[in-house]
This record gives sequence, C-alpha cells and structure tokens, in this order.
Amino acid sequence: MSEQIKQDRAPSRKKIPVLAFLLIPAALIVGAGLLFQADIGQRVYERLATQRAQFDRMATLEPGLHVAFCGTGAPLPDPSRAESCAIVIAGNNLFVIDSGSGSTVNIAGMGLAPDRIKAVFLTHFHSDHIADLGNLALQRWVNGAHTRPLTVIGPSGVEQVVAGFNLAYARDQIFRPAHHGENVVPSSGGGLLAAAFELPERVTPPAKETPVDIYSADGVSVTAMRVDHDPAAPAVAYRFEYAGRSVVFSGDLIMSRSPGFADFAQGADLLVVEGLQPSLLSVLEQNVIARGDPNLGAIMQDVLDYHTTPAEAADVAQLAQASALILNHVVPPLPSRLLEPAFLRDAPSRFDGPVRVARDGMSVSMPEGSNEIQFGNWF
Repeated sequence: MSEQIKQDRAPSRKKIPVLAFLLIPAALIVGAGLLFQADIGQRVYERLATQRAQFDRMATLEPGLHVAFCGTGAPLPDPSRAESCAIVIAGNNLFVIDSGSGSTVNIAGMGLAPDRIKAVFLTHFHSDHIADLGNLALQRWVNGAHTRPLTVIGPSGVEQVVAGFNLAYARDQIFRPAHHGENVVPSSGGGLLAAAFELPERVTPPAKETPVDIYSADGVSVTAMRVDHDPAAPAVAYRFEYAGRSVVFSGDLIMSRSPGFADFAQGADLLVVEGLQPSLLSVLEQNVIARGDPNLGAIMQDVLDYHTTPAEAADVAQLAQASALILNHVVPPLPSRLLEPAFLRDAPSRFDGPVRVARDGMSVSMPEGSNEIQFGNWF
C-alpha cells in the first residue's frame, strides 16, 4: 500500500478554529471580572470618590466674577432641570440666588462646597424659588461646623419664610448635634437667619423704580430693584458687581410693567432674565386640556401675564447694552437642546451679543481686567 493511501486511512484530527483561541482568553477575563466584580467596583469607586471629594472648584477659578446655574427650571416638571437657583462667586465669596427644589445637590455636583456659602438672596417667595432652603441650610451647617445660621437676604416677607423653615427643621436641629456632637455640628449654627431690606414706596401706576444698596463687603456690592411679578410681591432684581465686572438677575417679572429695568441693567457684562415661550406653552396647554385636565390648562394660561418672553428679554438686553444674555427659569420644559431655537425664536436677532438658554451646570466666567465672557459647564 502506498504511503499516500496510508495517510488517507489514518484517523483524522479535528483542527481547533483560530477563533476559539481568541474566545478562551476572553471568557477567562469575563469570568474573572464576574468573580472579582465587587473588588473591581470598590477600586473604581475609591478612585472616583477621591477625585470628587478632593476637587475644589473655587480653587481653580481665575480672579474675577463667576456665575453658575444650579437650577434653571420652573414648577412644570423637567427631569433635566432643578428649580430656580444660581451661584455667584466673587473672590472667596460664594452666594446663592434663590433655592428651588433639587438645586442643593447640584451645587455639590459642580464641585462647590455648601459650607462655603456666605448668604442666600431671594428674588421673591414663590415656592419654586425657596423650596430647597431647608436642605441648603442643613448641608452648609453639617459640612462646615458653622456656629451661626445661614443668612437669607430678601425684601420684606423674608422673615416669615425663614421662620417657617426654621420651625419645620426644629426637630432635625436637635437630632444632628445629639448624634454627632457639638464640635462637629454646633447647635448654634442650624437653620436660617433672615436679613430683610426695605424698598421705596411703590408708585401706582407703575413708575420707574429706584434701586437700593443692600450689601457691600470684600469688594462685592449688591443692589436691588423692585420688579412687577404681581401678585407675587414684593419681587426684586439683583445686580452684583465685583472686580469691575457685573451680572444682573431679573428674577421673575413682566418686563412691560417693570419701568427702569433697562437702566438697572445698563452696561452689565451678563444679564440673566427669565424666559417663557408662549408658542410652546400653548402646545402643552392644549394637550393637557385634551387629556382632561382643564385646571392645569388654566394655570398655563394664567402664567402668561406675569413672565417675560425671550424676545422681550433680548430687547431689554439690547437697550441696556449688556454684553451677554442668558434665558433662565425656562418655561415650558425643553426635553432636548435641539428645541432651543424654537424656544428662542427671533431673540438672537434682536440682541447684538451672545444669547444662551440656561442649563443646570452652565457656568459663565468674567475675568478681572478683561471684557471677556467665558461660557462653560461645571458638571
């Protein structure tokens, strides 16, 4: 028998595919990952926690005035936005403007330590601007061993708001020191302390309002001016100035009934104005009525008469010769950034500077000794 025939009759040997050699190590890696996933997760968490806990946003900022948004929504539910809240950083000073629901966790999420907060300024007393005050005071207190309550600055009526939160948190302010001790959580530091300021007498019909100086320390000056957000009165706008830079927050207002606002905002580096787009809100209104909820539909119709449209905000920014405009307190909710042009409509064409729609985590830096305005994101 020839050698060739012997080879043909020899038992055949199955070849292992090359792919199998690749799959075997991969399977071992996956198996090891499953076996040690708790340990791997522990290591990953340790790394992330170290990066987050040791990061100090304020230490990274150049000298100047800085603004960040910890809440850019309104009472209508919006999963992507907390309710009204903004941050102003001037040197070593950290201020909060309004404290809407969900905003406190965003402050920490932006790398800002709540215990650094010096004071809160309230524009008015609607629930979506005050709902998180209790949590804000708590986080500042327990993170910083403060011996004095958090100061809340606002127009007349702030005393009642503060008293209500202090009453609601009275039991909690007993529990914390009892558990952690006076050295860690001093009893004297819990809660809020109201600091009310007086506004000039209101003129009827509405006339040009006179701003009042309400704060001056460490190179930071703050002025307030009454605006019309009736029946939510008093309501005010704030102007912060530091290191030659300035930012104005409108709070909630109807621009046509707030004479003098353009003068108040004159030359501001940054103008932050609430924004409601009626054409989009009407779509929401029609749909909630169609589903059988006429009460909510009526509320949506009502809010039209005491808010400001993006076009109106752009017009006043142009009149005030502001350098940049941000639309805040966004109504209605915008599920996607792709909807921002529909929200803004022709507002960008009515103002010479940049126009932005505020988002939670958005930041604006205005360096000292410069006209530059830097937009960023602190999330």
